[in-house]
Amino acid sequence: MDKPSSDVAFTPAVKAVQSARGSRQAYQRLESRGGFETEITEGLTGLLAGLDSFFLATANAQGQPYVQHRGGPPGFLHVVDAKTLAFADFAGNRQYVTTGNLAENDRAFLFLMDYQNRQRIKIWGRAKVSADPALMAKLMPEGYAARSEQAIVIKIQAWDANCPQHIPHLVPFERIAGLERENAALRAAQKKAGLREPA
Repeated sequence: MDKPSSDVAFTPAVKAVQSARGSRQAYQRLESRGGFETEITEGLTGLLAGLDSFFLATANAQGQPYVQHRGGPPGFLHVVDAKTLAFADFAGNRQYVTTGNLAENDRAFLFLMDYQNRQRIKIWGRAKVSADPALMAKLMPEGYAARSEQAIVIKIQAWDANCPQHIPHLVPFERIAGLERENAALRAAQKKAGLREPA
């Protein structure tokens, strides 16, 4: 039998801790079904379409980890096919730690947070940097005020969704701003009508 896809995270050391702390049996059942998801589902595609930010983790050849935030307009992380994600990598502070790490170690990890719907997704994969102008143009969000320096393409090995426990429910700034405008308009209409504002 092939190794379960969850072995990307559940190393022998992790499994030993799970055994010692009583959760190994539950994860063995997951492994008997093949482990984590390995292809992009309709549900994940829907989540990605509304996502405007995520975290990308890489490590250098010595294993030193690095995490970087990536942001853009909703849907800037594209589904290329059932096993591939890609995005335009916008110009930033010019440290190039992620790019350097991927040059010597292609392992990558994406951490996706949807605070509004209290969802989090973990994606393990292998990533590469591409300077292909056609791919960069295809991935560049239309009308977005940024410059793409390169594209990053991630071949998915496995992905898993976490429960919503401990995820704060945050409302997007645009929604708050809209409610504030609506509130101001209602107060102005109330004042014009000569009605008292509630205490």
